Amino acid sequence: MLIRNATLPDGRERDVLVEGETIAAVEEDLPMPESVDERFVDASGKRLLPGMIDAHVHFREPGFSHKETWETGSRSAAAGGVTCVVDQPNTDPPTIDGASFDGKAERASEGSLVDFGINGGVTEQWVPSALLQRPMFALGEVFLADSTGEMGIDVELFASAVKTAARQDAVVTVHAEDATEFEPGARERDDADAWSAYRTARAEAAAVRAAAEVGDRFDAHLHVAHTSTPDGIDVAKEHGMTCEVTPHHMFLSRRDLGELDTFGRMNPPLRRERLRSKVWERVVDGTVDIVATDHAPHTREEKDASIWDAPSGVPGVETALPLLLEAARNDEITYERVRDLTATNVAEVFDLPTKGRIEAGMDADLVLVDPDDSREIRGEDLHSKCEWTPFEGKRGVFPELTLVRGEVVYERFGPDSAIEAADAGETASERFGDAVGVNVRAIERSTETGGPTADTDGETDGSDGGTDGGDDRA
Repeated sequence: MLIRNATLPDGRERDVLVEGETIAAVEEDLPMPESVDERFVDASGKRLLPGMIDAHVHFREPGFSHKETWETGSRSAAAGGVTCVVDQPNTDPPTIDGASFDGKAERASEGSLVDFGINGGVTEQWVPSALLQRPMFALGEVFLADSTGEMGIDVELFASAVKTAARQDAVVTVHAEDATEFEPGARERDDADAWSAYRTARAEAAAVRAAAEVGDRFDAHLHVAHTSTPDGIDVAKEHGMTCEVTPHHMFLSRRDLGELDTFGRMNPPLRRERLRSKVWERVVDGTVDIVATDHAPHTREEKDASIWDAPSGVPGVETALPLLLEAARNDEITYERVRDLTATNVAEVFDLPTKGRIEAGMDADLVLVDPDDSREIRGEDLHSKCEWTPFEGKRGVFPELTLVRGEVVYERFGPDSAIEAADAGETASERFGDAVGVNVRAIERSTETGGPTADTDGETDGSDGGTDGGDDRA
């Protein structure tokens, strides 16, 4: 495939040649393909970005496929310009041993349109020897307060897990909330804001500080998931930890809860508008390392409950990059910063050397968008199985084309699209590709072929040890 006249995030206009799974060249005025079978895309006036690597999703399989599956979740990801996702361990069974890891990896390989990583979890029953022999992406999210699946752990087990991970040079992703800092008086309320009042802002900074002390003790790489407060971000950076921010903590605040009601309940919860604004400042100025969605879908029926009974979590994998591109379109953030937050920095934090950049030799994970094609976000148009979004009515810039290692996994057609409908049919508005996703930790590049080969080492320990996944509150 030759993508012609594309504008890169830094503003340069270049042609990009894709051969097989990789980017073969990024140059000016590359020759047109000689073969009639070679696909050509005129990207004049369009922006080309590296695909988003979403380091934090909950695709719910196994155990909760009525909420999401690897197929529906990855279709939603592809339609939102996400080319790699990292699934968290709080499924049923939780991903805490060899058997549970292998089962989830098999499901993902069969159903995912995009590349993926699988995180290992920590509970009293986890089997680190088995997990660390598997092609695990990272350890975590390790829950320092209860959330989906009741996987919260105490300080002693956390320290033991961090020590084990540090010996293996594995990143530990931390869900940082200190339950001793929660406000019990808020339990007497039943309004939509009660959840935010209960799980206080100070609980985050306290937990990040405690995690940092453990990380410093063992010289471990700790990554703080879904930081929601400026203090939490600042403490993480003071201790040399990396951190992520979600779209809902960037673009929503407690003032939105009147409209969202229980559909706005998540962990950590939405914060006051003043704090949200300061978090956004840190996203824009380079303090925050990455954006990850914490995509945590639940059905409408499940969310339509009291504030104390509704499950925590919101979908977001399809809307994250479009929301950021809308902000870039409005000059609220640069396209280069969007690239870094969603791709380049993620690849660096989690050691993905062939992803996150548009350069020769890199994986051809690419997303083409029309920066002027701003659309209203509507849940009915999205592809997650839960069919709703907390960003209803906001605007986003959605992809026209998404490639995973050179394979077209999503394309959208329209009168101003760079993509020809051709054999898609006269009434088709979009088309999805096949399930081509692979575990990014289970492949290695062949210097002769440039293709992936499966890494089957470390499959001897099949110890089980899984436990019941508990209730589904994420």
